[in-house]
Amino acid sequence: MTRSPSGRRWWHPDALADRLPALRTRARVVATLRRFFDSQGFLEVETPALQVSPGLEPHLKAFETTLHDALGGPDARLYLHTSPEFAMKKLLAGGLPRIYQMAKVWRNENRSPTHSPEFTMLEWYRAGEGLEALMDDCDRILSETGVSPLPAERLSVEDAFIRWCGFSVLNTIPDPEALDPDPAGIKAQAARRGHDAREGDRWDDVFFRLLLEHIEPHLGTEGRPVILHSYPACMAALSRRSPDDPRVAERFELYVDGLELANAFAELTDPAEQRRRFEHDMAVKEHLYGERYPLDEDFLAALEHGLPDCAGIALGLDRLVMLAAGVDDIADVLWAPVETGSSG
Repeated sequence: MTRSPSGRRWWHPDALADRLPALRTRARVVATLRRFFDSQGFLEVETPALQVSPGLEPHLKAFETTLHDALGGPDARLYLHTSPEFAMKKLLAGGLPRIYQMAKVWRNENRSPTHSPEFTMLEWYRAGEGLEALMDDCDRILSETGVSPLPAERLSVEDAFIRWCGFSVLNTIPDPEALDPDPAGIKAQAARRGHDAREGDRWDDVFFRLLLEHIEPHLGTEGRPVILHSYPACMAALSRRSPDDPRVAERFELYVDGLELANAFAELTDPAEQRRRFEHDMAVKEHLYGERYPLDEDFLAALEHGLPDCAGIALGLDRLVMLAAGVDDIADVLWAPVETGSSG
């Protein structure tokens, strides 16, 4: 049974009254977002939460379920999606040019002040446009929802590492084509900053440790949001490499007050390269966690059919509301929490 800090159940009239100002802000933000996307010619879509593949980022853990066939056929293993990305890109392959969705998504991680196992993701795509258009969208959304009147500073990952870690992160990658770079260079740089290598550390383990401890606390904390862009190509995920610098991917993340708010890609459209990345990521997942998720072959078929040049972004709606309402705990902006059934 989930209780408020005062010990009252979340639905108790007094507990609800405490949260009501933030919840009214949530309703205002949602209405503002719909007006914004309508004004830009977007179509609001809805896609199923149950998917064959929940999303294939190695460190994300999904909720698994079973679909039973009432007619006696075989059961189907399905997952609650961690993002509506695959389904929305299928709609892009089907010819829709501008789409958005406010989707419930699930990630099987412990609750924290900035994470709920079930949360709302705002995701949108622009066909025929690139990351600059999404960056402009972010600036307008932060302004119109009252989070920040200032446009975001645009800072490359390379420049951020030089500024706060004192070294070129790109120079630690001997082979820009590698999906799993040799970690020796970045381990040596981390050691100079007091981070001893851990047994089995991969390149991206050290990267994330340095990002979390030395860079993220500075991002968007001086009264202006930050867009951190041009991630190393080995961290491209579902984004394409930059045609101007193949060492980096066309990807950015948006930060406000040190909080990561959104993740954007100029989308990869090459089905063979996407399959290669998926298979690599599932091998990593199996090595780290002893499990792997199935590939969405229908998504790869959509890429084969032809995904147009496009850019897409996923933004944590609950975190956006937290910033707009000036609260520090995600529970304050949820109409109802995920309950585990435990008492206390």
